[in-house]
Amino acid sequence: MKKLRLILGDQLNERHTWFQENDDNITYCMFEMRQETDYVKHHIQKVTGFFVAMRNFCDKLSSKGHNFIYYKINEEENEQDLTKNLAKLIDAHQIEKFEYLEPDEYRLDKQLNNFCKDLEIESEVFSTEHFYTNRGFLKDFFKGKKQFLMENFYRKMRKKHQILMVDEQPEGGKWNYDKSNRKKWKGDTLIPPFKTFDEDVSEIVKDIESAGITTFGNINKKNFEYPTSRSQALAYLRYFCDNLLVHFGDYQDAMHTDQVYLFHSRISFALNTKMVSPKEIIDKVLETFRENKNDIDISQVEGFIRQIIGWREYMRGMYWMLMPDYKKENFLENKNKLPEFFWTGKTKMNCLKNAIQNSLDNGYAHHIQRLMVTGNFALLTQIHPDEIDAWYLGIYVDAIEWVQLPNTRGMSQFADGGKIATKPYVSSGSYISKMSNYCDSCSYKKTKKFGDDACPFNTLYWNFLEEKQEKLSSNFRMKMMYSVLNKMSTSDRAKIKEKANHIIENINEY
Repeated sequence: MKKLRLILGDQLNERHTWFQENDDNITYCMFEMRQETDYVKHHIQKVTGFFVAMRNFCDKLSSKGHNFIYYKINEEENEQDLTKNLAKLIDAHQIEKFEYLEPDEYRLDKQLNNFCKDLEIESEVFSTEHFYTNRGFLKDFFKGKKQFLMENFYRKMRKKHQILMVDEQPEGGKWNYDKSNRKKWKGDTLIPPFKTFDEDVSEIVKDIESAGITTFGNINKKNFEYPTSRSQALAYLRYFCDNLLVHFGDYQDAMHTDQVYLFHSRISFALNTKMVSPKEIIDKVLETFRENKNDIDISQVEGFIRQIIGWREYMRGMYWMLMPDYKKENFLENKNKLPEFFWTGKTKMNCLKNAIQNSLDNGYAHHIQRLMVTGNFALLTQIHPDEIDAWYLGIYVDAIEWVQLPNTRGMSQFADGGKIATKPYVSSGSYISKMSNYCDSCSYKKTKKFGDDACPFNTLYWNFLEEKQEKLSSNFRMKMMYSVLNKMSTSDRAKIKEKANHIIENINEY
């Protein structure tokens, strides 16, 4: 039977059982398509990273004897549409069965489902063999429950897979060392330089430009800094474990003007494209911990593992449990447009300038920069969730909708009304000052709520609480802040309102 098997750009798993044996009757297909480059405006490093990784994957598997048809972005045969390309190949090669791996994005899952319904040949879908859980795991796990707490799921995962466990109890006596993971980096802890591979991507950038694809952001064409093959990804993982894991937990929430990555691994792009698996990463981290117990505290390791088997698997499960309606959630009824400086980095607010410029230069920002700087500001200025979704999905090299959407619309923007986060993640300038040095060289004063030099985060924070009081005051985690707000004088509240309105109406002047 002649089979056609589809590999999507985020399904680059060389260890999948499909590739364990060669079969001349099986042809694999991969496509670089305008369908995927154009549904939002993407960072140039994101498009480049995907194309390089896809080509490397195809070359590697082809060298092992597997049959591949690969359409580059500018090839004449390329219809720039997934199902049109598939239909063409099925007809041209007299394919008798079509097979594909479960897509991780709802839109692609729906597109392929509809395509297969109309096919006159047999079709079958297979697991990507990547995640710890299947799509429906959380739906079953949270059945009958009113709250979908990640911590409950995380503990279940720890027990099920015996990760940092002693019998049925957490190793070290605690499930969660989050309170130990909030140190401010002050430049006194050495950060070894990251390993890079000096990968020249000039030709692929030229292909992207000649195809007329609209991108944004910056790129070093002579030295692409993200892993684009399995061997590179494993090298990044080893480097993280050998050099950075020892302080990862301490500084995972820290931000600094002189450091782009601090102790973060930069492996999320390789992980989300499936060049490496979460199990491989966790096994290597645990192995490093066991071999260096005198040097690496359990809080460093637990903080990292929680990101992988906790948040990552949880966000995927929530995505599949709540889609497609989840994409339309706007509980707080926010309607404003995204400020222009999100695309340029040109703002006097130093925290935003650094986080956005870092994103434009590197296609990267770690979770606190995304949540408590750009996301916090977007929520305080009441940006429509569609606007911030599109920005997050486009700007980060590791952003794929299954992980981006619940993190943005749920965790960051509270647009789901509390399905994922138990409260809105908003703060005044004090939190940003606590976790970074951004405020030290800012035009605005972190302690002031009023006046031309008052930190906009301060004014916007109290205005947000005022504006959303009807929807949020009953939230038990917000009661203390509403108690403070309600004790403010009428005149102070009026000044906050006036100043906040000015900021929102003239947002690109700040």
